[in-house]
Amino acid sequence: MKNTTPIKKQFFTLSLVAVTLFGASCSSPKAEDTKEVATEHNEAKFDSTNNEKDAKFLVNVAEINLEEIKLGQLAKQMGRTERVRELGQMMDDAHSKCMNSLATLAATKSITIPTTPTDNTLSAYKTLNNKSGADFDLAYCDMMVNGHKDAIKMFEKASVESTDVDIKQWATDILPELRNHLDHAMTCQKECEKDKSTANK
Repeated sequence: MKNTTPIKKQFFTLSLVAVTLFGASCSSPKAEDTKEVATEHNEAKFDSTNNEKDAKFLVNVAEINLEEIKLGQLAKQMGRTERVRELGQMMDDAHSKCMNSLATLAATKSITIPTTPTDNTLSAYKTLNNKSGADFDLAYCDMMVNGHKDAIKMFEKASVESTDVDIKQWATDILPELRNHLDHAMTCQKECEKDKSTANK
């Protein structure tokens, strides 16, 4: 009769390893939101209320840039009309450039900003990615209009209230381009509304 003990031991060892790996994968923590991580780092660094406000502004701007870039790339791929694909290209290019200048500014101020898409950005991307055709085009334009209206308010406030000269000037310099983006997005939105209205008749 053959001795089966080594085989049993080998099977037991493999089973134990599998259970251990499974347990580790189940217990692995969910990745933290990059915006929350950046905010926590800044709160630990700055005591001044003004510094915290400036840090919060730059963190929020980084999130906006990352979202505009990611959604713009999606619009270039999935836009039904040329004008939507062109709007997506504009947003991708402009906000990538803005993100680069923001990163430089944040570094000089020792402010931590998110550099990868935040939870909010991923959620917006998922929502938009589930749409197609005329619904996609209009939803994208709606996001661009609403997002840029909010961004302009944020930049206007920073351009007046920031106590940091460099951040104040940077916000002032970016505002004209944001207003230009809003104009383009609103024009595109109106055309998409017409397209959808015509399609529903």
